[in-house]
Amino acid sequence: MLENNDQAVKDQLKKAEKQLKDFEAQQYINPEIAEQHRVKGNEYFENGEFPKAVKEYTEGLRRDPNSKALFSNRCAAYIKLMDFPSALKDAEQTLKIDPNFVKGIARKGTCHHFMKEYHKALQTFE
Repeated sequence: MLENNDQAVKDQLKKAEKQLKDFEAQQYINPEIAEQHRVKGNEYFENGEFPKAVKEYTEGLRRDPNSKALFSNRCAAYIKLMDFPSALKDAEQTLKIDPNFVKGIARKGTCHHFMKEYHKALQTFE
């Protein structure tokens, strides 16, 4: 960068950094470890330790970003914490993965209900 402060060089550097970040994220994915985080999160959820459950589910999602169960469980934990906007995002992500997932539909409607968006809740439940 000291020798050639050209925009093309900067663009190439950004591209290389993005490729490295994507490669590292791809190497981090492991569904078996994600399942272990889901089980641990479920234990925390059952004990009422919702922030710890969210933390476990989030780590599980880093390991398996296409897990509808992890998104659904984290959504439930966010609902218990009364963080409805975050819960709604997770419910919508669950429905992107599987549009017919009943728990995802129910949790999305619940989020809209608690956010006092009753018309959206009715649309979701229909």
